[in-house]
Amino acid sequence: MGGGDTALEEALFLTRFASEVTVVHRRDKLRASKIMQDKAHANPKIRFAWNSVVEEIADAAKGEVTGITLRSLTTGERAELPVHGVFVAIGHTPNTGLFANQLEMNPSGYILTHAGTRTSVPGVFAAGDVQDHVYRQAITAAGSGCMAAMDAEKYLEGVPQHIGEAAATA
Repeated sequence: MGGGDTALEEALFLTRFASEVTVVHRRDKLRASKIMQDKAHANPKIRFAWNSVVEEIADAAKGEVTGITLRSLTTGERAELPVHGVFVAIGHTPNTGLFANQLEMNPSGYILTHAGTRTSVPGVFAAGDVQDHVYRQAITAAGSGCMAAMDAEKYLEGVPQHIGEAAATA
């Protein structure tokens, strides 16, 4: 579900395992980059459900997925689509606006970190989805959160950063 680069990347990936992938999008055109749109449109396994939203996932309570109910945003009509899985790919924009012009960020708005979780401002640490633009997974966010907590503790205790780094590599 979705119409950005993330949704199309996931759809293209899923074609490796599925005989057909339907991208459900609430608009009549994609927001993804031209190259991603071209790749998706060229893939014979990908089809699109335009101006639609998923209203219901059939049999999820039973621990399986047998279909979805789509609702057209233009006509209001509902349609059943048999499927074996549902993957939500809504994209990611880091919620870092509050730190604009205060912390060093990359052009996409992710906070840049140095030597672990340190930011461009001493005593400020960043972890998880605000600084990880590569993996964007809960497990890596939790791990970097632990790292930030440890870095912050060392900072508050007055432990010089180079000592903490040497201990971490030993």
